Amino acid sequence: MSSAQFEGAVIPLLEPLYRQALRMTSNRADAEDLLQETVLNAYAGLRAFEPGTNLNAWLRRIMINTYINTYRRQKRRPAQHPSGEITDRQLVTSAARTAGGLRSAEDQALEVLPNPYLKAAMMALPKQFRIVVYFADIAGYSYKEIAAMTDTRQGTVGSRLNRGRKQLRDLLFDSPVGHAARRRDE
Repeated sequence: MSSAQFEGAVIPLLEPLYRQALRMTSNRADAEDLLQETVLNAYAGLRAFEPGTNLNAWLRRIMINTYINTYRRQKRRPAQHPSGEITDRQLVTSAARTAGGLRSAEDQALEVLPNPYLKAAMMALPKQFRIVVYFADIAGYSYKEIAAMTDTRQGTVGSRLNRGRKQLRDLLFDSPVGHAARRRDE
């Protein structure tokens, strides 16, 4: 199917697709965004469309998948609030501080770990390893998600995760709990 044929076939379907998007999102702006992303995804995947099949059903399936993917992506993202409602003074006074400045969310989450030896070992890791180990082993994110959050390649995430886990094992092995476990085994 050529671009002109695609355009000619899709234009009459835009209004019903928009209505479906509006039902799914309950918001005009989100429905417009969903429709736009659906048409872009369909155009990008035009080679996968088999002529003679139902274009309307194919577009609706793309829309549903796009909506689901967007929903999942938003669930993983922290809540966002308009910055105009929060002043810098409020942010600074309400933020917890350390000697080096504001603490990261990962460090704050690590502080509530129930095992003091695990907490101490995690805090002893270099920051680049601590963040990756936290995201992978505590928060449960995939390599791909961690790579996107830390703005690094997946291979780098894997390397840091392996090195961080090894360092964590070594630190825990040297802790009083590790010494007690070795004495039991002897």
